[in-house]
Amino acid sequence: MSGCTLYYAPGACSRVSLIALEEIGLPFEARIVRFMAGEHRSPAYLAHNPKGKVPLLLVDGEPLTETVAILVYLDGRYPQARLLPRSADALSRAHVLEQLVWCASGLHPIITRIRLPQMFCDHADGRERLRELAKQAMAPNFAIIEQRLERGGWALGEWSMLDAYYYWVWYRTCVGSDFDARPYPHYAAHAQRVEQRPSVQRALAREQAAMAQLSAANLAPGMGDLSVTGVPDG
Repeated sequence: MSGCTLYYAPGACSRVSLIALEEIGLPFEARIVRFMAGEHRSPAYLAHNPKGKVPLLLVDGEPLTETVAILVYLDGRYPQARLLPRSADALSRAHVLEQLVWCASGLHPIITRIRLPQMFCDHADGRERLRELAKQAMAPNFAIIEQRLERGGWALGEWSMLDAYYYWVWYRTCVGSDFDARPYPHYAAHAQRVEQRPSVQRALAREQAAMAQLSAANLAPGMGDLSVTGVPDG
């Protein structure tokens, strides 16, 4: 995968793009964005991504941002990896895109309010209420995913990057959080299946190594849990 560089942060939604690149199986460069050092606001980074977030994929020097856009690009560029289901039916393709966009624009903002309420409320007394409302808002969305996964296996019948996105949503919502995940046993089992996939294990190993580097440089978030990175992602 000559000329392909992913800028990412451990635990952030860039994990989904990282898994996609591992699925493709070709060499690529992965660069940690050190948010605690302000790298996301550096002129060099903002020149590629003025939003100051991850993921950022450089393709032969050309920047591409937003998880869904990156997945669609990689699927089209490397069809042999079968990142998304193959279909000649335009409506079926649109339904797959619908699910990915839902993760990005529907679920991700709720996750941010659960994990980082301080980004939206500058009064300490109001943050816990914001978190509680966000958890309440997430519950019916989890119920939708739980129903989709009742059959077992993968979300679309065969493995796809939607499974990786569902996994990240589960991880950020449930791991290290007091969100009540007990009503969603099929979703929990799905997350365990995803973690057994070799591409996911490689991606997680990269994140663990990245967190070790950040810790050695005193640039880790200090929460003791990769699910709470405190970094902007999108």
